[in-house]
Amino acid sequence: MDQPDLSFNPPAFRAIILMADAVQVTDGKLFILGGGLGVIGPRPQHISVAVRIGVPWDQANVKHHWRLDLTDEDGHAVLIREKPVSLNGQFEAGRPAGVAPGSELWVPLGINFGALPLPRGQRFTWQLFINDESNDHWTASFSVRP
Repeated sequence: MDQPDLSFNPPAFRAIILMADAVQVTDGKLFILGGGLGVIGPRPQHISVAVRIGVPWDQANVKHHWRLDLTDEDGHAVLIREKPVSLNGQFEAGRPAGVAPGSELWVPLGINFGALPLPRGQRFTWQLFINDESNDHWTASFSVRP
């Protein structure tokens, strides 16, 4: 007789990533200007990345690490002044009063860059990592005009 599968897979993080002209986080909300940016340039311009991380209830009140990497169309790290374009930090979602147990908790991140000198006519992708894990959906791609 077959044994039932008793393995437990905890709920996974979710994330939404969006490029924009500017992003600001205030009172737990993302304020996005020019959201949905998919083509820039050809001259260097300011770009921003808005990130909304869905934290499972059981992962609240725990420090988590995030990292955002910029890669080229071949999946290689983009280098500026011989350093990879990569940012990282920590977040911790608290359980607000009045929120139903089991609810997903959201953490907003707003990242604003200066003008990035990226090669023209190429495609790039921002890739998010949470606790050194990623997902094909945790990306935002864009192109630089020729």
